[in-house]
Amino acid sequence: MSGNDRPEGQPTQTSHAVAGAAADKTSSPFLRACRREPVPHTPVWFMRQAGRSLPEYRKVREDIAMLDSCMRPDLVAEITLQPVRRHKVDAAIYFSDIVVPLKAIGVDLDIKPGVGPVVEKPIRTRADLERLRPLDPEDVSYVTEAVGILTRELGATPLIGFAGAPFTLASYLVEGGPSKNHERTKALMYGDPELWADLLDRLADITAAFLKVQIEAGANAVQLFDSWVGALAPDDYRRSVQPASRKVFGAVAGYGVPRIHFGVGTGELLGLMGEAGADVVGADWRVPVDEAARRVGPGKAIQGNLDPAVLFAPREAVERQAAHILQAARGLEGHIFNLGHGVLPDTDPQALTDLVAYVHEHSAR
Repeated sequence: MSGNDRPEGQPTQTSHAVAGAAADKTSSPFLRACRREPVPHTPVWFMRQAGRSLPEYRKVREDIAMLDSCMRPDLVAEITLQPVRRHKVDAAIYFSDIVVPLKAIGVDLDIKPGVGPVVEKPIRTRADLERLRPLDPEDVSYVTEAVGILTRELGATPLIGFAGAPFTLASYLVEGGPSKNHERTKALMYGDPELWADLLDRLADITAAFLKVQIEAGANAVQLFDSWVGALAPDDYRRSVQPASRKVFGAVAGYGVPRIHFGVGTGELLGLMGEAGADVVGADWRVPVDEAARRVGPGKAIQGNLDPAVLFAPREAVERQAAHILQAARGLEGHIFNLGHGVLPDTDPQALTDLVAYVHEHSAR
């Protein structure tokens, strides 16, 4: 699909209200940085910025299960907006969970507090694969409704769409839940490469469909989270994962919105992740941001990469670490300030607010 083609299923008409809001966002520092254009200041947003560290989040989520909260448009919109109001970040990220599209197509799973996603019947045979049917937009109509609300409420602040990458989704499906060593996942990848390739290909289609729903509803950028892919060696990533990630990014390329790719512990994979098709590559805190840019190569913006644990230190120490990152990012074509992973649950929200203000002030052109 070329950049000038209208992606299949994309509406040909947009309401004046939504079109106006979208037009206002194009000059935002966040979208300009994604496009490697000059910015008035380094834009900031945080992974898990709408989450457990905010008392207002805990209040609205009280007695509501995680997956249930992801399926209520009013609640999704409120939670997504909370960190924009409080921290004055430069972008909002759609509140969801990576397993939402799997739940939507009928996979028997739940998110258990203190554990994470747990799959009742793991996928380990070719027969199991047939349980993964294609995702239809009607399966996630609540996403369309929530993004519509957010597009109106956010004004000039861009909205980032959200999805889990095929490898990370596969790891949950194969293991049956979170795993430290990914034994069953790697056993399937090495032991039955054809089944593995078919599993990731099917997950790539589901993920792409989920991102398309968000983009068509008004999301201004998308981020693909490959939380566990850092468990792989580069050759394994290139052979067994990159084709599926490339398929996802290629499927949404024609929309023209920036595409961000992020994983944890992926210092040795940064160049390969960039080759998968993203416009922006996120780096965790283990690799300096200038070195991350060198590994990714030219033509890509870089996102990152303050260690989330630094936010527990005194304010002066947080600012010193932020200054190091801003200094390392000087001269890069595009830099988006973020953490090297998500906000930790016990983080003081004021530390995030102060960090945003510091980055804005000390990166102003």
